[in-house]
Amino acid sequence: MTVDILTCDLLVVGAGPAGLAAATRAAGLGLSTVLIDEQPAPGGQIYRAIGNTPVRNRAILGEDYWHGESLLEPFARSGARHLSGATVWSINAREGQAAAGAEGQGENRRAGFEVAYSVARPGQDPQAGLLHCRHIVLATGAQERPFPIPGWTLPGVITAGAAQILLKTSGVVPEGRTVLAGGGPLLYLLAWQYLNAGVKLEAILETTDAGQWRKALPHAWGFLRSPYLGKGLKLLRAVRKAVPIVSGVTALEALAGADGKVAQLRYQAGGQDRTIAVDQVLLHQGVVPNTNLSRAAGAEHAWNERQDCWEPVVDAWGATSVPHLTIAGDGAGIAGAVAAEHRGRIAALHAAADLGRIGIATRDREAATHLAALARATRGREFFEILYRPLAQFRRPVGDTIVCRCEEATAEQVRHAARIGCQGPNQLKAFLRCGMGPCQGRFCGLTVTELIADEQQRHPRDVGYYRLRFPTKPVTLGEIATLPQTQASREAVVRFKK
Repeated sequence: MTVDILTCDLLVVGAGPAGLAAATRAAGLGLSTVLIDEQPAPGGQIYRAIGNTPVRNRAILGEDYWHGESLLEPFARSGARHLSGATVWSINAREGQAAAGAEGQGENRRAGFEVAYSVARPGQDPQAGLLHCRHIVLATGAQERPFPIPGWTLPGVITAGAAQILLKTSGVVPEGRTVLAGGGPLLYLLAWQYLNAGVKLEAILETTDAGQWRKALPHAWGFLRSPYLGKGLKLLRAVRKAVPIVSGVTALEALAGADGKVAQLRYQAGGQDRTIAVDQVLLHQGVVPNTNLSRAAGAEHAWNERQDCWEPVVDAWGATSVPHLTIAGDGAGIAGAVAAEHRGRIAALHAAADLGRIGIATRDREAATHLAALARATRGREFFEILYRPLAQFRRPVGDTIVCRCEEATAEQVRHAARIGCQGPNQLKAFLRCGMGPCQGRFCGLTVTELIADEQQRHPRDVGYYRLRFPTKPVTLGEIATLPQTQASREAVVRFKK
């Protein structure tokens, strides 16, 4: 019986700048390459809907967004296969196969992966499939850092990233009284894009700590020599000219109206409590690597002190502690879209060398240009990381503020569990089910780690993170039933013979 299993040399997960660049370069090196992405079209978050956005006025989103077009045509011509609307929910190592003409174990046997994924098509039930590959490049990108303030679950309160998705994919902009709150470059980029689209903004409530400027100054020289300076100043001037900016905000609370939707935003600045009427609140306090797949696959992770988040431990090529598993782009550490492109190409060259398609000398020679470009693209990042480090009170909430949106667990419940002896996020699952909902800890993981660390006066790296297992995304029994049957799956079923 024939089993319908897709096979390839290299699987790339994620079609943002890193994934597109990696798949294109790998296919050009002769590797059979498959690119899997959850979205219906390539682009990732930064270049989302780049090929079909309804926003036709190019000035609205800016030239940096339209740079994404330069990645589409090379990818389309590369010969790499693209599976869109597909979600990877399991990655498992396969037993190594003996190399041609070789015997024995160790280096003569190439371990690979069996990957389970589901494809969703409009009007159809999701269908699951299996893929066998020899190397994986995870290009899962970044996600917005949780911003758990009182009232952040109210209708009308969303993240700046979600608002940007609506703009890029549907051309939807907010109506009524709109306030942006938080810190980081994306907050001002979205404000600038809204202004270009004719949206009136009531205010930007800036939570960046003024003291961070002094801490960031030692890294100012790198920032002054970076491409961020000119672009950032131009953007800031345009936004500050058109939008009232409230600096030094130290507390935020979204309040509901009679209809249950957000109606007011209470904040504290300069030691005074103030309130502003709103119809929409857009929150943002930076982005962090999306690590769910890399964690579930068993890669080692470490705590980033400057960015207060977990990130995979990778070498200069993006290689992880798991053999033949590489990470490219912001999923390996936040560095931006341009850096992600070069990381993708570097990862592709590493994969080609790992699979024996090219030699180490060729890899090093071909990568030299991309490594130099990566160094230029990341120049000045330390300045941003220190400057926009979120305040502790916005990372470590108190009281009835919801922490786990899936299970509606509050900050006080998490803190109480820590006070009575809960030692880490995994044990907390038994107390409050945090991290066991559909998001698998994406919205609460960092907050839970920091709350336990805060209550027990421990370092977050000692507290740890959720132990993630597959499936990393919700999957139905119906989807599992559509998986192709393999000899291994048949042998896993015990039958009693007479």
